[in-house]
Amino acid sequence: MKNKKDLKLGKETSYQLNKVDAEILDSVENPHIGTNYVIRLTCPEFTSICPVTSQPDFARLIIDYIPNKRIVESKALKLYLFSYRNHGAFHEDCTVKIAKDIINCIKPKWLRISGYWYPRGGIPIDVFFQSGELPKSVYIPETQVDAYRGR
Repeated sequence: MKNKKDLKLGKETSYQLNKVDAEILDSVENPHIGTNYVIRLTCPEFTSICPVTSQPDFARLIIDYIPNKRIVESKALKLYLFSYRNHGAFHEDCTVKIAKDIINCIKPKWLRISGYWYPRGGIPIDVFFQSGELPKSVYIPETQVDAYRGR
């Protein structure tokens, strides 16, 4: 956890677009510790680069998690996700690495990421990752809502 003065929220930030770095991720205290609730973060315009062809790949990412003591700071998450724009990696690697980096940052009770990758070559590749079992009595909305279109 970083010092409160190190948070990116409300401050001008700089980062390298060609380097994915989990250190960009940041967290704040969960205002409802002890309560199981879901936070959904959606990135409808995620971009990375195909490591073979160097062509851009686009996805809609949906990240659902049940926080423990910390929650993801949204500006830091945005900067972290934007850092993939010039990063060459396969869909599977990007999706699972994002999940693992968030888990490492906030240690949630549960996390699920759904990566709906837009078709290139006629075949969409969707990647899903989940950590652990979903706690009982928690409402989780469906994730596949016209996945290949923005809202």
